[in-house]
Parts: sequence; C-alpha cells; structure tokens
Amino acid sequence: MAAVLEPYIYEGGIHKHTLITELLEDLGGYLIQKIPAATEVTLIMLIPKKDVPLIEELGTKLLGKLTSAPLTGTEIAVVSPTLAAHHLPHSACDVAEHLRRDGANTNMIGLARGMGRRVALSADYERRLINEHDIALFSFGTFADCIKNKKPKLFEGIDIPIIATGGPDLRTEDVPNADVYVGNIGRVAHRLRKSEELSSLDIMNHKVAEVVGLMREDMSKDPLSVLPPRVMKEIYEQIPQIEQVLTPAPVTLQLDGLRVKLPYAEFHKKVEDLQFDEGTRLIELARVLPSKMKNYILIKIKRESEVGFAI
Repeated sequence: MAAVLEPYIYEGGIHKHTLITELLEDLGGYLIQKIPAATEVTLIMLIPKKDVPLIEELGTKLLGKLTSAPLTGTEIAVVSPTLAAHHLPHSACDVAEHLRRDGANTNMIGLARGMGRRVALSADYERRLINEHDIALFSFGTFADCIKNKKPKLFEGIDIPIIATGGPDLRTEDVPNADVYVGNIGRVAHRLRKSEELSSLDIMNHKVAEVVGLMREDMSKDPLSVLPPRVMKEIYEQIPQIEQVLTPAPVTLQLDGLRVKLPYAEFHKKVEDLQFDEGTRLIELARVLPSKMKNYILIKIKRESEVGFAI
C-alpha cells in the first residue's frame, strides 16, 4: 500500500536546501516545485506522513520553516468576468496569490463580455478549459443582486466544485449552484492588504481546503491507479525535454492527474509510453488528452476499479 503523503512548504536559506530534497527522496516523498528567490528558497513537497518530523527537524537545523500546505497538488481556475487594464489592480490577482501560499497552482481565466465578446473565446471553450481544473473559483464584484441573480449563469456547464467570492456577506445558499460562497472579497481599486481583507482571504483558503479535503476523501474510496507525483517523477526521468520548459511549473499536479507543458502533437506518444518499474505503461493507467490550455498535454489518471490494480 502506498504511503500516506502530507503536503508541506519549506522556506529557508538557498544554501544547503539540497539536504532537504535528498532526505525527502530517501523517504519516498516528492518535491513538487522549487522556487528560489535571492538568498531564500521555497520547496513545495509531499512528505510521507510518518516522516514529517524528520523533515521538520532537519529544516529547523537549517534555520528554515516547515508549514502545512493543504492545497498542494491542486490546480485551481481563478475565473473573473473581466480582466482588463481599467480594472487593475484586480482582486482576482490577490485571490490567486493567496491560494498559492497554501500550495495551489492557479490559472487566471478572464471571461470577456459585452463588446469584447466578439474577440473572446467561445463559451463552450471556456467551460471546457475551466473543467480541466480541480476547482473553479469565481471572483465577483460588490453588487449582491448581481451575484445572486445574474452571475450564477456563468456556472452552467461547470462540472467541478464551484467557489464564489464577492464583496457582500452572503450565505452560500443565496448563490445558486455555488458549493461555497466567501464574502468580503470584492472588487476594489487597491491591493487586498488591509487586515480585514487578509482575514477574508484566509477564510477563503480554509474553505477551499475543506472542499479539497472532501474531494480527497471521496477519491480514497476508489483510489487512483497511480499517484500523480509518481507520474511527474517519471516524466522528469524519461522525457529530458521537460527540463527545457521555462515556465515555473513545467508539470502541474492535479488531484486526479497532471498538466504537462509540452506540445501535445510532438510529445503525447512519449508520455503514453512512460514505463513504470511494475511493468506497465502510463497509457494503461491514464487518459492522455490534448489540453484546452495552449497546446499542452492533459493526463487524467484512471481509478483502481477501472484498471483492476494500482501501483
């Protein structure tokens, strides 16, 4: 049985941080992302639950800090009806930044409306793009009537959990088809940096983490045939071209799969042919699809009940 993995973020000096990654690898954990910044480094990791104290002890010796990151391994679409210059600074940007603090990968998706509709993506394309994520978080404005009676139209066709944020302090049941509503995060002409705004963003992260927890609990009833971080590890070892991708996260984890930032037409066969030590290929364990995001590769892992076994 695979070890239970816990999501954490390590922050510390950039020197000697390799000691953390070496220990993590020895323990059977996974480094999800490394973010260097001047003399500091941030490591987003999945650590075997029983071994968290070992990583914590080493991190303390290196004068670093280990904190829980419950959104690690999730990809969240932060959706706003408009993302335009005359609306900046935009609250959706702060929403996305705050989610990343707890380990999430976020993609900003702006929906052009009105006259901009002529040059916007089609609604069907937008829906399919949003549905490639684990969660859709809609960033709305400050008018209660609009949020309750007009904006829920945007939820049509969205199959993943929906979290809505806005300025008014509404109940979730006031916003049709939203799984969660978080208030006091409206559209304002400044960065969300006031203490009450930061408190609301913390509440938002907590609510998102609760939804993710329920999703993980549901998945545990019929586990994935292979863990997404295991697939990520094989991609880095077997497809050297991934090292040439210059984006901060060439491979993005999802709860039930991955997004690989390589051209689908050129690399999907190599991804399908990934070999595992257990004697199976990825194509037996997952669906390898063209992503609606650029020309990337989307991997959706099959459940154990569908495959008949798990590795």
